[in-house]
Amino acid sequence: MYSDGMSLEDLQQKIMNKLTMAPPLGAKIKFDCGEEGVILLDGTGAAPMISTENVKDEAADTTMHCTADILRGIAEGSTDPTMAYMTGSLRIEGSLGYALKLAGILGD
Repeated sequence: MYSDGMSLEDLQQKIMNKLTMAPPLGAKIKFDCGEEGVILLDGTGAAPMISTENVKDEAADTTMHCTADILRGIAEGSTDPTMAYMTGSLRIEGSLGYALKLAGILGD
């Protein structure tokens, strides 16, 4: 559970709800929230798939490192992903382009 009582599964569902309304992402993106868990988004198919089961070592085009609270804020629109990146609260490995595309989807 996170500071607001939201579980990793709740956060996963919130992200999935936003992705179903968006065009295909065309990439695999991993959200690494450290000890709080890892979420893998597979946006390479016609329909996005998202998982938290055994995904820590899965390959991804982009990996976003942040706390679950930062990720929740981005998904809810209360945290600006660009500002989180600029302040070091969000670190990105891999394609920055995919991270920006996802930020646009989550920010809607």
